[in-house]
Amino acid sequence: MAQLDWWPVDKLILAYFAAAAALEIAWWRQLPDAGLLVGLHVAASLLVLVAMRFPGSRASQVFRFWYPLPYVAACYKEMSLLIPVVRGRDYDPLMARLDLAVWGAHPSVWLERWRSPLLAEVVQMVYAGFVPVVLLVAWVLWRRRRQADFRFYAFLIALGFLASYIGYLAVPVRGPRFLLRDLYTHELRGLWLFDWLRGTLDVIESAHYDCFPSGHTELIILAWFGSRRISALWFRILFAYTLGVVFATVYLRYHYTVDVLAGAVLAVLLLVTAPDLYAALGGRSSSQENV
Repeated sequence: MAQLDWWPVDKLILAYFAAAAALEIAWWRQLPDAGLLVGLHVAASLLVLVAMRFPGSRASQVFRFWYPLPYVAACYKEMSLLIPVVRGRDYDPLMARLDLAVWGAHPSVWLERWRSPLLAEVVQMVYAGFVPVVLLVAWVLWRRRRQADFRFYAFLIALGFLASYIGYLAVPVRGPRFLLRDLYTHELRGLWLFDWLRGTLDVIESAHYDCFPSGHTELIILAWFGSRRISALWFRILFAYTLGVVFATVYLRYHYTVDVLAGAVLAVLLLVTAPDLYAALGGRSSSQENV
């Protein structure tokens, strides 16, 4: 029997699947569709194993490089089912108190003085572009056939997403736009795409306790760091974009500043530890791998 071709991202995602399935089994009676969720984890894991079994196939190769994207997206949706059952509470009042203690005001309320439809429009576009920008870095590495760099970047981004999900489960938070809504004197208004973008994001995110840590902050920092593998220009441009995303998380009332700080700290922690973890899981640097 041929040996399976394990990549570090495979081990990471399948380990997360095993932990999630164990959690679903532990809360089997309370969790709606627990059997379906466990079955989906098993099926998705088997699909990865099949692709590993036939590494020479073109379809298998493309799947191996890109499957972490839909997999971590599915894990995000899963959190909306797990958190209310496993945790059953939120920590928004604590986050708001911490923000108030640090700043002497609620930052998202204080920022109302910068009310501008044009600013809101631009900031909402910046916020909504977070996932496309993260994927754009991967796409450029893929197009340039930087396979070793692509593999590490995919591992780092998958690790970042999954680590943030663990944070959501540990400290469920919905965000100031829900807890502090009675304190705002004006609704945010844009010009052109604002309402559509915000409505789309509400459909995707509003049922989730997905604020602590700020995944937007964490993942855009990881993407910014990964862009150094493309060029110095990309690195500088994404640095500016990263600052825009961080501002947007608070201005648009999605996050407390405590969430943002937690996301930044988590990003730094992963940047420090990910190379060693990647190597421990069998990953090789670009200097070791034929590209």
